[in-house]
Amino acid sequence: MCQGINPAEQANNPQAPLSSTPRGMRYQVVLVGRRNAGKSSLLNMLTGQQISIVSDTKGTTTDAVAKPYELLPLGPVTFYDTAGIDDEGELGALRIQATRKVMIRADMALLVIDEQGLTACETELMDEMQQMKLPTLVVFNKADICSPKAEDIAFCRARKLPCIAVSSTSGLGGKELKRIMVELAPAELKAEPVLAGDLYQPGDAIICVTPIDAAAPKGRLILPQVQVLREALDCNAMAMVVKETQLPAALDKFSQPPALIISDAQVIKQVAEIVPESIPLTTFSTLFARFKGDIGPLVKGAEQLDKLKDGDQILIAEGCSHNVQEDDIGRVKLPNWIRQVSGKQLTFDVVSGHDFPDDLEKYAMVIHCGACMLNRTEMIRRIRECERRGVAMTNYGVAISKLQGVMGRVVAPLAHLL
Repeated sequence: MCQGINPAEQANNPQAPLSSTPRGMRYQVVLVGRRNAGKSSLLNMLTGQQISIVSDTKGTTTDAVAKPYELLPLGPVTFYDTAGIDDEGELGALRIQATRKVMIRADMALLVIDEQGLTACETELMDEMQQMKLPTLVVFNKADICSPKAEDIAFCRARKLPCIAVSSTSGLGGKELKRIMVELAPAELKAEPVLAGDLYQPGDAIICVTPIDAAAPKGRLILPQVQVLREALDCNAMAMVVKETQLPAALDKFSQPPALIISDAQVIKQVAEIVPESIPLTTFSTLFARFKGDIGPLVKGAEQLDKLKDGDQILIAEGCSHNVQEDDIGRVKLPNWIRQVSGKQLTFDVVSGHDFPDDLEKYAMVIHCGACMLNRTEMIRRIRECERRGVAMTNYGVAISKLQGVMGRVVAPLAHLL
């Protein structure tokens, strides 16, 4: 079995720029703190570049500033410099709201403290971060002009929060800060991620079924398809890519059956009728339910499709913004399939990107995209929040398989994770 590919590999390739690493596979670090605590200076020190504007004027940073960076040996990360959590006024409240949205999708937070030390603002933020289970490193900045207070260090230790003193001006503590950040990274981020590489052996053949319709990007494959193919190459497997109409001819060319067939969810019913039951079959989106989230709750959530009632509201959550086509999967095809199969009068709301509503309880269920453009932390938090609110959640591929009557077969290759 292959244990998957290293997401840092592409960033380490001198032929490919660091920014080519998919956004959803980057470790995301948010810098938070009060205005003028030195967050922007700290980002500049960490990256060795003048990324954020540095000023003595409070509130210089408004919208979050993102900077891709290679944090070795962890790999590609994105740092987010944010507005001060103590911002004021109507506009300040919007900036704070934007900061909290970045925190929700972050894998780690650097809580930056200035020479004033810990205030009620920081202690309240610590409580919030611990409730979110957001790994947090307390950074006492400006150590060149003021050492951290003993009582502040004791407070962090009592909360079991690691802390470090640095100076973003002189560079003091910079290397140690990066070392601690790597140590604090969750084990799952240090591990090599797996899409389907544990479902076949080196030398095996797999088939990827990728229909080319109006929604297919011109001249390229979508990210989940690309990642599955690259993983197969790294695992020393052989991958064939066909359209659904070519699948019967492709199967005839094999002297031995392929070890796995991975299909686009939109044609899964047609593909399931072609592929013998003896050949494992799944979908790209189902693999991403495992790769980017927790497949168990998403499979369980799909059962809600059998329980819908007239008047129910369903939330369609898209991980990225895109130009909506006439046959858009999330906005057109899925709602039509659900209405047809359920026979119920239903309404659908759509959110895109990092937007995710606070009033989840009004929805009968949430149907999420494959999350190829979101990081795993953000997807897991969305799943857990739906669980906490008692709202069923599934994803496109699992939902389509359920609606087409083949969910059991599609999730069977991943049964060991359910």
